[in-house]
Amino acid sequence: MRRVATPALGLLSIAALALTGCSATASASGSDATADAPITVATLPLGDDPTAENPIEAFAALIEEETGRTVEVTDVPDYLSVVEAIRADHVDIGIMSGFPSALAVNTGEVDALLAWKGDDTPVSTCVVLDGSPIQEVDDLAGKTIAFADQASSSGYFMPVYMLHEAGLEQGEDYEAIFAGGHEGSFAALEQGQVDAACTAIMLTQMGAPYFPFADGEWRGVGESPSMPVAGTVLVRQSIDDDTRTLLEEALPKVFSEPNAEALGALGEGFIGRETIIAPEPGLFEGFVDIAAVAGVKLEDLR
Repeated sequence: MRRVATPALGLLSIAALALTGCSATASASGSDATADAPITVATLPLGDDPTAENPIEAFAALIEEETGRTVEVTDVPDYLSVVEAIRADHVDIGIMSGFPSALAVNTGEVDALLAWKGDDTPVSTCVVLDGSPIQEVDDLAGKTIAFADQASSSGYFMPVYMLHEAGLEQGEDYEAIFAGGHEGSFAALEQGQVDAACTAIMLTQMGAPYFPFADGEWRGVGESPSMPVAGTVLVRQSIDDDTRTLLEEALPKVFSEPNAEALGALGEGFIGRETIIAPEPGLFEGFVDIAAVAGVKLEDLR
């Protein structure tokens, strides 16, 4: 396996993604794909524990095993950079949670290769240190809250919606900071820079190295609703049919129970869920109302 780390491919804000009407010139096309061409993946870095298997490396190895193709991985700094890398034909695929997937699919320039359906499980909570006076969501009024990323499902959209449902509006009733990821949110909370850090309930259940607080050191405040789509594998539209089919067959096998331990946080929210191959854009319509609370209208993203 060959793992490639290249510079970030186009840092984007949500506004930039919404307003850009045309994609970059393709750097690759289906016609020049060959049976031995590498499969390229854009991802956020995962797994800083040197004693544990990196889930991205494990994912790449499993894809290689299922497809017989070399896999090349490019680290990018945030969710929307994954979308842009795919949209601009710099990479073949990227794995995304529900909201950035909806943002991408609604541009009309990125396809969903497969999707994992959501369920009735709450997605997010806001973490406070155990000694905090904050006991319920209403107590977050007037506080400073860390969010992971402006395109994060569990680290932004869902907790913002939870706060909205409690009558708290961003910029009016609380101050939001973006920490560049869940790990950054936890660090900000630990260092006293914020009063709460909103994150995925899944991460709090997984513990170290994904969640740094031990039992008795933290409390969860509130629970967000569930999501209609847990996540997707996005794919560039210019990918050749043979590679698309190969990935459609391989990915459900990769995200299966025997690989749960190796994939760690990468597979935690997907393994065991219903898988939909080549989902229709309408699957993502359930995100529209929730996204609007954060000031994003998915139907306007083209």
